[in-house]
Amino acid sequence: MGQEAKLDRFAKFAWFALGFNVLVIIWGVFLRASKSGDGCGEHWLTCNGELIPSAPQFKTVIEYSHRMTTAIDGLVMLVLVILAVVIWYRSRSRKRRLVMYAAIASLFFVITEAAVGAGLVLTGNTAVAVTDVRPFWAMGHLINTFVLLVCLTLTAWLASGERRIVRWPDTKILLLIALGFLLLLTVGMSGTLAALSNMLFPSTTIAEGIARDFSASSNVILRLRLSHPILSVFTGVYLFFLAGWLRSKVDAKSNAAWWSGTLSILIIGQVIFGAVTLLTHGPIVMQLGHLFLADAIWVSFVLLTASFLTHDTVEVPGS
Repeated sequence: MGQEAKLDRFAKFAWFALGFNVLVIIWGVFLRASKSGDGCGEHWLTCNGELIPSAPQFKTVIEYSHRMTTAIDGLVMLVLVILAVVIWYRSRSRKRRLVMYAAIASLFFVITEAAVGAGLVLTGNTAVAVTDVRPFWAMGHLINTFVLLVCLTLTAWLASGERRIVRWPDTKILLLIALGFLLLLTVGMSGTLAALSNMLFPSTTIAEGIARDFSASSNVILRLRLSHPILSVFTGVYLFFLAGWLRSKVDAKSNAAWWSGTLSILIIGQVIFGAVTLLTHGPIVMQLGHLFLADAIWVSFVLLTASFLTHDTVEVPGS
């Protein structure tokens, strides 16, 4: 089997690894939303002091199954790195070296993802626990997740076909793209706080929720909750127009153009889905869908940026 065929098979495995990690992330949200994070008590690696729970409650099953999927994910990532190293060693090309670096970075952030989860358990920042540091743990978890998705996406993308930068954009374009990533990260962190506040301080009606958002006696994360829909709409509008502008600078049949259209559709879908989630008081199934769309938007923006910087881009007069 030729080196390119092996790289193609590796690329398919890398896309699988990305999809599997998204599933693990979504299951982690179900763990949090179902208030099952304390299913194993403040124990890690063991579960309530046992390697295998002998008389588990339902929340213990949820927590333990999340740990098992995380362990499987660790094995998947280890295989990904081993394959990437082997492929690079046999050819020593620059492209394969970049794939290897991206795979190693992916494994690193899977490990830190597990470490953050362990930290939440060991410090008791799970289920309905209200502490001053829990919001910071939650936002740190979100940042690590987004960086992990970047590394995994680039691993799969770099291994899929010929990739080379043919034109480095001017500073204006780079700053606009960087702002897009910063806004998405900010929206993600505000969404994490909003989800945490909805779980810890549930409201029975929208009016009650709004009143608590503006109450001076409310917890700080409740008063910050309103920032999420505002930031989401602003960021959605910005990314929608940025995607269209980037599309105008590439060939209409390029991958960058395709990802631009995909990103625009996902943004519209997310805004609608977010509004429905708010109006229905955020049932778990809606929270899972909302997070899935958020991850899809993040990955799509990574792929749009990557495609824009490669051979898909074309020079535009006056750009």
